[in-house]
Amino acid sequence: MTQPTGVLPSQKISEMVESGAITIAAPLLTGQVQPASLDLRLGNVAYRIRASFLPGHGTPVADRLDDFTMHQIDLTNGAVLEKGCVYLVPLMEGLNLPEGITAVANAKSSTGRLDLLTRCVTDGGTEFDRIPAGYSGPLYAEICPRSFSVLVRPGMRLNQIRFRNGQSVLDDDALRALHAAETLVNGEPVISDGLGFSVDLRLSGTDLVGYRAKPHTGVIDLDRIGAYDPAEFWEEIRTDQGRIILDPGAFYILVSQEAVHIPPAYAAEMAPYLAMVGEFRVHYAGFFDPGFGHAAVGGSGARGVLEVRCHEAPFVLEHGQVVGRLIYEQMSERPETLYGADLASNYQGQGLKLSKHFK
Repeated sequence: MTQPTGVLPSQKISEMVESGAITIAAPLLTGQVQPASLDLRLGNVAYRIRASFLPGHGTPVADRLDDFTMHQIDLTNGAVLEKGCVYLVPLMEGLNLPEGITAVANAKSSTGRLDLLTRCVTDGGTEFDRIPAGYSGPLYAEICPRSFSVLVRPGMRLNQIRFRNGQSVLDDDALRALHAAETLVNGEPVISDGLGFSVDLRLSGTDLVGYRAKPHTGVIDLDRIGAYDPAEFWEEIRTDQGRIILDPGAFYILVSQEAVHIPPAYAAEMAPYLAMVGEFRVHYAGFFDPGFGHAAVGGSGARGVLEVRCHEAPFVLEHGQVVGRLIYEQMSERPETLYGADLASNYQGQGLKLSKHFK
């Protein structure tokens, strides 16, 4: 029987594990299967490599490690991945994808909010995070901590993978129709190759509009939740002017002006807006699961937290400036679990919020 087009939901991901389309080196953990994605787990070893690389057509990752590995690190008892260094970690999950099923990986929300660049690499890969139909082989996480050194252990989940059958992205006409039916965003939607969202630099009742990562901090143990004083790692960004100046090379946590809603039969992915609007990039952790903002406290919708890095030149960011877009996709069927409803979530109904590791 022909599979319905769309992003595969949690129950189909579980079936893929049972059938061997997803291979696992250890039994799945509670909560590892998300409404529209699977969390990927770090294995027992990390390779400190001198540069990021892609293996290229027909070449296994293992064949390139001798070219780039500086040393090997045992993660069994925990190990620090240092800021500014690049690591490659074999994952506990692998794939035997059927024809017609493609996959895309992305950093998890907490990973992105720590400025922890994490990308998926495959044998024969020519691009990060994109896995073609029929791929059979291991998965690796390339990890580059850019603001904070982090302590990691085997089994930690820094990135996630989403599976698709066919072309599931909504075009602008379909997106307008969905907004008319479901109210995807409060206010008038900006729809052009996705749903545009803007930055909020006039938060209600406060002049605190964001945070900037401090350049010299201690190590963050990724297993410690609610453990760290934000002031030791972040500078508060305050303004009553509705604008801030982004410093080149600095990393910021800001928040969207819009409250976003992902209906249960849809998923979404954050994408950059346009390179022409400024020398910065927004949102390095881009998956939004079915149900995000669907049952948020106080009504439908939840703010999107923006992970912002400025590049070549200082840049003035203005309140209400469109900085990114959400690409909506249909699910192949409604998930049996929804974000924030059936699964505990740190970020449902969020506003301006650091990662779950901070008090």
